Amino acid sequence: MTKRRNAYSGEILSVLNGLYPEAKTQLKFETPFQLLVAVMLSAQTTDRQVNAITKTLFEKYTVPQDFARLPVSTLENEIKSCGLYKNKAKNINETSKILVDKFDSTVPDSFEELVKLPGVGRKTANVVLANAYGRDVIAVDTHVFRVANRLGLASSKTPEKTEEDLTRSIPPGSRSKAHHWLIYHGRQVCRAQNPKCPECVLSDCCKYYRSIKSR
Repeated sequence: MTKRRNAYSGEILSVLNGLYPEAKTQLKFETPFQLLVAVMLSAQTTDRQVNAITKTLFEKYTVPQDFARLPVSTLENEIKSCGLYKNKAKNINETSKILVDKFDSTVPDSFEELVKLPGVGRKTANVVLANAYGRDVIAVDTHVFRVANRLGLASSKTPEKTEEDLTRSIPPGSRSKAHHWLIYHGRQVCRAQNPKCPECVLSDCCKYYRSIKSR
């Protein structure tokens, strides 16, 4: 069963790689700290909107010390065009203070330390580890969760369990890449509403497509 599952996963990943060979994060950043801030801003907001915010934000404030000294109300005003901006401003400010006080203004490269920071969950930690530090980890956002479970790469009802499934089904060396492939496919084809199943080159091996055809 494991060999069959791995072969199935390998076929899907090969197709996705062929479709999106240049897939990478769409968030604009120059340092691990900027990436951390951008990912914290990205919850319930598009990458395009985050980039529009950070283009100006990072011209004014670039390092943890800048954000630690910044009044939360000022940061709220800077990021108010994104969702949940009050909570995000508070968390970014508190996280910046911790980075200054405990980590010499450096973003830790440890998952365990990252998830202790205010506003940093598993997804955010794994995105930072993969894109800033080159770690081979799989971050599960809404696109990855939806597409992975539809295709049968995972079979779970929570992001954390989906991450566990994907870590088992995706071979080492491909996990961080697969994160981007699944995101691209989720945005362009396997949409939450009105997915383009008839146009999808993976429809023949898609668990979700088989289920809706049999209804």
